[in-house]
Amino acid sequence: MRLQDSVVVLTGATGGMGYAMVAALCQAGARVLLVGRQANALRAMEADFGSRVSSVQADLRLPEDRARVVAAARQLPGFNLLVNAAGVNHFGLFESMDDAAIAELIGINLTANLQLTRALLPLLKAAPQACVVNIGSTFGSIGYAGFSTYCASKFALRGFSQALRRELADTRVGVLYLAPRATNTEMNSTQVNAMNRFLGVATDSPELVAAQLIRALQRDLREVHLGWPERLFVRLNGLLPSLMDKALHRQLPTIQHYAKFAAAGAVAGSSAAESQKPTSLLEQRP
Repeated sequence: MRLQDSVVVLTGATGGMGYAMVAALCQAGARVLLVGRQANALRAMEADFGSRVSSVQADLRLPEDRARVVAAARQLPGFNLLVNAAGVNHFGLFESMDDAAIAELIGINLTANLQLTRALLPLLKAAPQACVVNIGSTFGSIGYAGFSTYCASKFALRGFSQALRRELADTRVGVLYLAPRATNTEMNSTQVNAMNRFLGVATDSPELVAAQLIRALQRDLREVHLGWPERLFVRLNGLLPSLMDKALHRQLPTIQHYAKFAAAGAVAGSSAAESQKPTSLLEQRP
């Protein structure tokens, strides 16, 4: 896909990876409509990127806010790329989550993405070439203890991406599912950071993820999983899930330990690493 002069609607612009994605898209020659919930952050990004961006403050769970995003997209000549990057996380044992927390996470990570995509599809189908990008996760292919609801949302987003791609196969609209591994963002909770430091989890920068997004778009890729050996683990989990069960069972006491602290305090985040040289999601430090 040609990104020079493309017109992008990017959700989650003020989130962990949003800024880096906007920077990469602008550098590639695109113009970007920033969608996010934080008005001050949106104004700051408009100051940083100037005429290449505009913004809409929106909570995409709200029908009226989604309608404002669609109205803004209609005013953008050449709109041809939707990047669904809005998302939240929750670390903790599943039984500690209440109904409201489950509904909020699924609403932001899944339902709002589907609803906005559906609303914008007529505009995308009218473009000479267009694409829907859904930002997923390694945890959209590997169920991981402590992230049950997050995994559910990302597994569903991956399934949606695959089904929609096949549904739109006779149109000019492509669908890309991009699955980062653990990424260093301010969304990370203290507990997740500490646990990943202990487990020696390898992490990527938002800039690396953004660069891989640009690469995937330019090469018209369909599904991209970032990180090694995470890509191997994704395949193993699909082919030999019982093997992955055994490997991940060794980490369960560590996950339970840090989940106790999460239940008593802050919960959020993605993943990050500490001091020792990172290895992988499935390798536990002695």
